[in-house]
Amino acid sequence: MSRASEDSNLRMLRARDAMDRGYAEPLDVPALARLAHVSEAHFIRTFKATFGETPHRYLQRRRVERAMTLLRSSDRSVTDICMDVGFASLGTFSRVFTEIVGEPPSVYRRRGPLAPVPSCFGMRWLRPSGETALSEKPGDAARP
Repeated sequence: MSRASEDSNLRMLRARDAMDRGYAEPLDVPALARLAHVSEAHFIRTFKATFGETPHRYLQRRRVERAMTLLRSSDRSVTDICMDVGFASLGTFSRVFTEIVGEPPSVYRRRGPLAPVPSCFGMRWLRPSGETALSEKPGDAARP
């Protein structure tokens, strides 16, 4: 791996780590691009090339992962969880959750509490795959 490629990967990791820490905050692509020391357009392209999804979709998936845990480990309302993980709209949260997980938040919650397993195993087992998520563009999912 070339030095330039290593440097680019480290910059993208720095931005992704910031997203992991601040998943409940609004996505600020300009700030993330500054953190990675690249332009906004270059950041979005390089992030997708490095991690296989856009920064926006990555953040949505991280928020849904957190919501999955909260839905099955607490009795808080779906609306409260939606807001706590960083979604501004219950409708958007429900749509994105259903796209990523394959079922609405209320149906997912009915599965009951999470089994007592080591958290690292549980997180890996429950993590939605970026490959199973639908396309971000409306209409793309219908294409062969």
